[in-house]
Amino acid sequence: MSTTTPTVAVRNLVDGQWTDSVTGRTAERRNPADERDLVSTYPESDAKDAEAAVAGVRAGWHEWAAKTPEQRGAVLEKAATVLEGRRASLVEELVREEGKTRAEATMEVSRTPMNLRFYAGEALRTTGSTIPSSDGSLLFTWRGPVGVVAAITPWNFPLNIPSRKLGPALAAGNGVVFKPSEVTPLLGTRLVEALLEGGVPAGALAVLHGGAEVSKALVADDGLDAITFTGSTAVGESIHSVVRASQRTQLEMGGKNPMIVLEDADLDRAATLIAKGAFGLAGQACTGTSRVLVHADVHDALVERVAAKAEKLRVGNGLTDGVDAGPQATARQRDNVVGHIRRALDAGSRLVTGGPEAPEGADLAHGHFVRPTVFTDVDPGSALATEEVFGPVLAVLRVGSFDEAIQVAGATRYGLSAGIVTNDLARAMRFAREVPAGLVKINQTTTGQSMNAPFGGLKDSSTQTSKEQAGEAMMTFYTADKTVYLSA
Repeated sequence: MSTTTPTVAVRNLVDGQWTDSVTGRTAERRNPADERDLVSTYPESDAKDAEAAVAGVRAGWHEWAAKTPEQRGAVLEKAATVLEGRRASLVEELVREEGKTRAEATMEVSRTPMNLRFYAGEALRTTGSTIPSSDGSLLFTWRGPVGVVAAITPWNFPLNIPSRKLGPALAAGNGVVFKPSEVTPLLGTRLVEALLEGGVPAGALAVLHGGAEVSKALVADDGLDAITFTGSTAVGESIHSVVRASQRTQLEMGGKNPMIVLEDADLDRAATLIAKGAFGLAGQACTGTSRVLVHADVHDALVERVAAKAEKLRVGNGLTDGVDAGPQATARQRDNVVGHIRRALDAGSRLVTGGPEAPEGADLAHGHFVRPTVFTDVDPGSALATEEVFGPVLAVLRVGSFDEAIQVAGATRYGLSAGIVTNDLARAMRFAREVPAGLVKINQTTTGQSMNAPFGGLKDSSTQTSKEQAGEAMMTFYTADKTVYLSA
């Protein structure tokens, strides 16, 4: 395949300098919609790179911490402006590197500068408190940066999620060692470039590219004061097993998100919400709708509507007009999703639409495409009903009552997002109280969050110590409190 867009050679940022890995090894990132298109090359970093990156930020972050909150906020504002000025090129790069559709990429590219502007304001809102004193002295809390933060981020939102970690960390005055996913090295680099152009000192920010080898070395480094991670539960648990007791750790992990549809629901509305939540982003969202628990009285009618919507979706290259769903981000991810589909068939689930066969078409022959797939007659204890698939595969389970729906909704290790479609306010509020999920969506998709609201799950979806995105706990994670006693 020929392309007018050149391949980008991505590099690490260590001790204020753009550099290759000490290993000398590099890897390629190819367009998941067409593997003939080489998007970028990146360093395969190792433990020595991680050690140098942490040491560099450890030595250089104090310059950034010494800046006033107004100055740090202004830098984030300028970085947001830089990103806004590069919107068109970022959209194209995001589609080529991650596989989103143009509409999905445009939404993420537009959201990221808004995040940075929000966190710029948080720099000014990070305050301590005064406390009544028994002896008349001044007693107060002082909040400052926690120190050096490692931010490890996934590939499915390679601009938005890093901005939700680097933004507040930098707003509070911390230094950051950033490890973007090896699947999306270019987009991670673009965010850092904007932050540097905005005025973040190069010594306060490092970037490491590569896979599991460098991630393992990074989280084991004693020079880190905090680690923030978003990704799979398996990787999150491996991080949690090696961190020190004194090391702050924020883990946002997987989900197996249910949507309950009660017998009083508007089925057309429910089908629209389910299709968007299950098949948007090619199913590659931690909050995506993975299970539908539908009352038996409306089961068949709802399945018919959801299947019809799935069959109308056009799968293809996200830069092509009219495409509704892009590829899976990697061949490994495609194979994992197809494996789930095959095992569901072997377990006796009924395939309504989709399936393990790749969609046909000459324009799809070189990509990692999976057809939107719907199953019914799914055993509530089966892998399809309990394990995270992270692809466009929907399990529909028939329930006989609201009580049964609540019980089945909580019958997994995950507790990230959960939704319900109903016109019964009393049952909606009971659902909000009882469902074991950190995000509760009533007559909305399980996906999508407000930037000024807390984001995080329960159970094995999160450490639940500090939530990300917004809310009081967000800046608390990135700051350290001291209690000060002052007498004249």
